[in-house]
Amino acid sequence: MSTALIGLSIIQFVWIKWSIDLSERNFNDKVLIAISRTKDKIQADVKDPSIITYANRSKEKFISEEQLNLRSKKYSGTSDWERQSFDLTMGSKYGSLGYSSSLDQIDNKKLDDYIKHALDEQGIRLDYDYGIFSSKLNSFLIINGNHAVSIGDSPVSNVESNKSLYKSDYQTPLFENGDKVSGYLKVYFPDKGQYLINSVLKNILSSILFTGLILFCFVYTINVIVRQKKVSEMKNDFINNMTHEFKTPIATISLASDSILNSNIIGSKEKIKRFLGIIKQENKRMLSQVEKVLQMAVLDQKDFTLNKTVVNMIEVVNRAATHTRLLVESREGIVRTHIRSDNSNVMADHTHLSNLVHNLLDNAYKYSPEKPEIDVTLEDIAKGVKITVKDNGIGMTAENKKNIFDKFYRVHTGNLHDVKGFGLGLSYVKAIVDAHGGTISVQSELGKGSSFMVFLPKESNRKGN
Repeated sequence: MSTALIGLSIIQFVWIKWSIDLSERNFNDKVLIAISRTKDKIQADVKDPSIITYANRSKEKFISEEQLNLRSKKYSGTSDWERQSFDLTMGSKYGSLGYSSSLDQIDNKKLDDYIKHALDEQGIRLDYDYGIFSSKLNSFLIINGNHAVSIGDSPVSNVESNKSLYKSDYQTPLFENGDKVSGYLKVYFPDKGQYLINSVLKNILSSILFTGLILFCFVYTINVIVRQKKVSEMKNDFINNMTHEFKTPIATISLASDSILNSNIIGSKEKIKRFLGIIKQENKRMLSQVEKVLQMAVLDQKDFTLNKTVVNMIEVVNRAATHTRLLVESREGIVRTHIRSDNSNVMADHTHLSNLVHNLLDNAYKYSPEKPEIDVTLEDIAKGVKITVKDNGIGMTAENKKNIFDKFYRVHTGNLHDVKGFGLGLSYVKAIVDAHGGTISVQSELGKGSSFMVFLPKESNRKGN
């Protein structure tokens, strides 16, 4: 799937590049058509290339050659479409006469209108620079509607200051005569690159959007697969643990029952009483395991209903601590309670809150070494109560803390899974805390124990009856 995604990304990149190249080719074709039509209009305006300039002290005007009866002429150049320079001297009061080239006759006011109209016809509405370039003088005569600066009779070379326009690919020859060209009409578009990108922007954005969507689906799918695999592994672990936890008491009950039926024991009241005690203890153990499974059902239900009553948290904490104290003292440990509350009544589900505190204490007991030390603190805080369960157990890594409230998750001690349980206790605690509108957090460091802090509001707005 990764290969397919990479291949799709490459195809998208090639397709976008192809779209930009195609847009550029279409743009180039339209511009060349536009400047070709502009060229036709320019040359149509300059009908007679042999226009003579007549000037005296008071005025200057253009006169056609046929209007004059000249006895002598001196030309430099042989083509009517080539720039011509010569003097006509009449030795009289009429003043001086000279030829004006075809490029000089271009109307710079009309030129911009011609270019703009031609580009509009091609659907190109983009800022541009233009110029009339003289081949003979190697300089621009007109730039953006302005005549080039002159020194004497020659314009100042302006190629260096207009390199982009000079090097533009958009140009067409003017007044051609064989191999000779009088000049060129050149057009340059400063914002061409942005224009081309904008022309295919919708395609680019849609391509990026769909590629991103596919990438998101790919990542999401992989994430779901990984999570499902993880849940499957934890469920298998849960089933194995549950099978073991039920198998042991069942085998014990079966053995005790067979012993009672033995003819050597049936007559001994003391032995029967002892075996009945074993059966009762194992039955109690099985009920406890069933309760764990029922807790899992509550977690799966999620939107369960709370049977809310006024719950005295001092009583709940003390009862849970007393129950756990028996187990802890069997390992030479200690359970300390710290009640810092005068009124710790909350509106909550009594059964679920009792299970919540029992689970926290049971978790502290399981993950503590020999001689465990467990501290349970109950205190009033703003608009609620805070329950803290602290132990001197094995602690947790940062990775453990991130997953500690996940269903079926269990912190393993080394390579041995020697801590009994289904991995449901803390996920159940989290679900009950959330259902009551409270919060739970954990502070832990590997090898230095853990502290679980639970906040429960005195008035919960969550669903209940």
